[in-house]
Amino acid sequence: MMMWAGSANTPVILTAGQSNADGRVPISDLPDSINYKYCQWSYGSGDFCTATGEFQLFSPTVGRPDLGPRWGFDAIVYYLLEQQWQRPFYVIKQTMGGTAIDTACIHSTHGWYWSADDKTLNGNKSLLRAFTRQIDDCLKHLPKDYDIKVLLWHQGESDMPQQEHYYDNLQAVIRHIRQHLVTVTGDQKYARLPVICGTYAKRSRQRSPKIVEALYQLASVDPDFYVVDASDLTLLSDKLHFDARGAETLGQRVFDKLMQLFPK
Repeated sequence: MMMWAGSANTPVILTAGQSNADGRVPISDLPDSINYKYCQWSYGSGDFCTATGEFQLFSPTVGRPDLGPRWGFDAIVYYLLEQQWQRPFYVIKQTMGGTAIDTACIHSTHGWYWSADDKTLNGNKSLLRAFTRQIDDCLKHLPKDYDIKVLLWHQGESDMPQQEHYYDNLQAVIRHIRQHLVTVTGDQKYARLPVICGTYAKRSRQRSPKIVEALYQLASVDPDFYVVDASDLTLLSDKLHFDARGAETLGQRVFDKLMQLFPK
C-alpha cells in the first residue's frame, strides 16, 4: 500500500473513462440527501464539452444534452469524500461514452480514442491529449498546495474487439498520464500515481473476461494500480450502465479503497 506524504495539502482527484465513468443514472435517482459544498470540478468530454481549466461547484452532468443531467459512481465518491474530509477538494474529469483505447475499435464514439500512440496523440481526436491539456489548464487555477491523489478509471467495454491488446493499451495510457504529471509538476512522486479501476457487471452485454483479466494482471505487476470488483452490481435496462443502486455500491467500494490508501 502506498502512503501519500503531504496529506494536509489540497486534494485533487483525476477521473477518466467512458460512459460508466461519465455517468448514465438519471439525476432524479440521486438520493435527496446528497448535496455538495466542498467539491469543485472541471469537466471535459472531448469537443462535446470542452474544459476551460476553471472550476465550479460539482453538479452532476454529462456532455450529451439529449440525455439531460446524469450521474455515475464518482458522484458518490465525491460526496463521501466531502463527509470525510470536510474541506475543499478538486476534481479534474475527462470522460466520453463509447470510447475505446485501441484505434482498431472502429466504433469508438465519433473517432475519439484514449490511445497513447504518437499518431493518435498528435491527431484531433485524442481524449488522452484532451485530458492532459485539461490537467495543465487546471493546474493554473488550483491552490499552490495541491496534491493529486489518485486517478479513478472506468473504461474497457468499447475495447472488446481488441480485448487481447487491452493490457498493453491500458498500461500505456497509465504510463503516459503519470509521466505527464511528472513532467508538468516536476514532482517524481507522480510516477507512482495510484489508479483505482472498477470492473464490470456480469450481466453487462459488453463485459469481456479477457479485459477483466487484463485489469487484474496489471494490478499484479503495478503496486499502485488497484481493481475494485463490480461483477455483482445492478444495471439499467440497457444491460450496460450501472443503475442507481449499482453506481452507489461501486462508489462506496471505490471510496473504501481510497480510505485504505489515504486514511484521514
